[in-house]
Amino acid sequence: QVQLVESGGGLVQPGGSLRLSCAASGSIFSIYTMGWYRQAPGKQRELVASIASGGNTNYADSVKGRFTISRDNAKNTVYLQMNSLRPEDTAVYYCNARRVTVNVAWGQGTQVTVSS
Repeated sequence: QVQLVESGGGLVQPGGSLRLSCAASGSIFSIYTMGWYRQAPGKQRELVASIASGGNTNYADSVKGRFTISRDNAKNTVYLQMNSLRPEDTAVYYCNARRVTVNVAWGQGTQVTVSS
């Protein structure tokens, strides 16, 4: 079974930066669309950013210009570089792998807290 493990979460000041990593098991990482989702208490899980196998990216309007998703297929890893962080970015961030609309795996989540 494919496994995803997130890391890099933590507590940062508003305006600060953080980089999340998601390491995937398996040898077919390169064919998956990878995404970062987040969920805050009392809110629905939302898509933050995604990157297709060919490199095409998509971002939520709330993070455009601040977050960058990237992938390193040789390392079976996807990253989320988060800059200019705001308190409303506080959430548990989850890594996801899918083939078009078919879910493959979810990570366990990593907490990001933006607070002064």
